[in-house]
Amino acid sequence: MATTTLKTVKVDLPAEIFDVQTNVPLIHQVVTAQLAAARRGTHKTKTRAEVRGGGAKPYRQKGTGRARQGSIRAPQFAGGGIVHGPQPRDYSQRTPKKMKAAALRGALSDRARHDRIHVVEALVSGDAPSAKAAAAGLAALTERKNLLVVLERTDEVGLKSVRNLPNVHVLAADQLNTYDVLCADDIVFTKAAYDAFISGRGTAAFAVTDGDNAVGTDATYAVTDGDDSVGTEEETK
Repeated sequence: MATTTLKTVKVDLPAEIFDVQTNVPLIHQVVTAQLAAARRGTHKTKTRAEVRGGGAKPYRQKGTGRARQGSIRAPQFAGGGIVHGPQPRDYSQRTPKKMKAAALRGALSDRARHDRIHVVEALVSGDAPSAKAAAAGLAALTERKNLLVVLERTDEVGLKSVRNLPNVHVLAADQLNTYDVLCADDIVFTKAAYDAFISGRGTAAFAVTDGDNAVGTDATYAVTDGDDSVGTEEETK
């Protein structure tokens, strides 16, 4: 039977990852690039050359008392072409891998300094997924609202237990990135995911890459409070 409390694990957080200086301008640059890369860039409006129709002059040049017009598809007409409208473009920005890694380490260090990183043995006990047990365990672990749960890729039981919980975002250890860390109030690692992250197997802090640039669903920008800690907009109100 699944328990409703999570067994925490005491670990020594490596100082080179969880106790470095937080460079807020660097984090801003990396997060901006990450959000820009998530944009599809498929927006498109038609110019007057692309709008169908309008080949004939709508009325004669003189004698009507109206302003002269040459096409009903001119920009001033309803249904006409758009002037300087959006066109398809690539919003992605080139961000060096070392900058991504440094930004992630800075974000994790900020959360660690405020005791917002937790390591648990497992989200649920047993081999059966239980969203109820996982929700109760996370609620007992922290009272904060937005949580980032980091799992090992093979942890299907943990994934099925938390993937539909509100205000809980789930990532694999090799997907951990600066944006999702900043969006979360607390970060919860399972022991297996923490070991995989620290060992450097495909992780952003060691392999200087942010996985697959996974972007979370909570669209919150990073801001700073009075003591230079990085938080979400909701925290600073």
